Amino acid sequence: MRHGIVILPQQPWAEAQHRWIQAEELGFDHAWIYDHLSWRTLADEQWYATIPTLTAAASVTSRIGLGTFVASPNYRHPVPFAKELATLDDVSAGRFLLGVGSGGTGFDATVLGQSELTPRERHARFEEFVRGLDELLRFEDPGSGGISFSGDWFTAVNARMVGAPAQRPRLPFVVAAEGPRGLRLAAELADGWLTLGRTADTLAEWWQIVADTSARMDDALEKAGRASASLDRYLNLDGAPQFSLESVDAWEDAVGRATVLGFTDVIGHWPRADGIYAGKESVLIEVASRFSA
Repeated sequence: MRHGIVILPQQPWAEAQHRWIQAEELGFDHAWIYDHLSWRTLADEQWYATIPTLTAAASVTSRIGLGTFVASPNYRHPVPFAKELATLDDVSAGRFLLGVGSGGTGFDATVLGQSELTPRERHARFEEFVRGLDELLRFEDPGSGGISFSGDWFTAVNARMVGAPAQRPRLPFVVAAEGPRGLRLAAELADGWLTLGRTADTLAEWWQIVADTSARMDDALEKAGRASASLDRYLNLDGAPQFSLESVDAWEDAVGRATVLGFTDVIGHWPRADGIYAGKESVLIEVASRFSA
């Protein structure tokens, strides 16, 4: 089992860098950052940008994977975003993981004056976004003059991606998906799949939802002609009604359940002083000491 941690972008870099460094020193396999302009109950609090923060994190670490949790097309276009991601992957020496999802219906979905989309429209836009990124991040063929595509949501005209990707054939895609269309897309082209389950009142109910979704992912892989083991499986433990780092026992119990369900990676959140994800850093440190021993 690989272990990941989400570090919310709420601190000035002079303070935040110590968490990214510590995450690597503690033995976490990957560290993640939300890709939002603002987020839910924390909208009135300080919030820094994703790509600059990850680039800075790459400069102060050397081993740990670095990822978006998760990027979406809510306010992004695949052409400039692909250039940013390719540069970040180069700066990090091939350590970047693209967590990507369809995007929610909150602040990011309307901040640019966008109209509200139906779930079907959000998925159509998401699929076009991911396919565009998939093509761009493989870089252009020499002499082709660039990459072009045209769809209902995004267009590229001779977008230049000269050179070669830091990771071959392109940087890894970790697709967040719960519904049938998203699972089919993940089965087709993702390197990893991320789920947080759905809202549940009890832990037992949440774990059953996760198990059912994992089984549907297996079905999607079978229909796509892929082996189940060909896809890394990431579980956001904090989709559950209990904070994963509430205690050492809570984390270890969750990791054990995730292992039984076939997940390869688990992800929790760095404890905050209060509010959502409130907890003690001492628990985080003790948890890390056990899995890195």
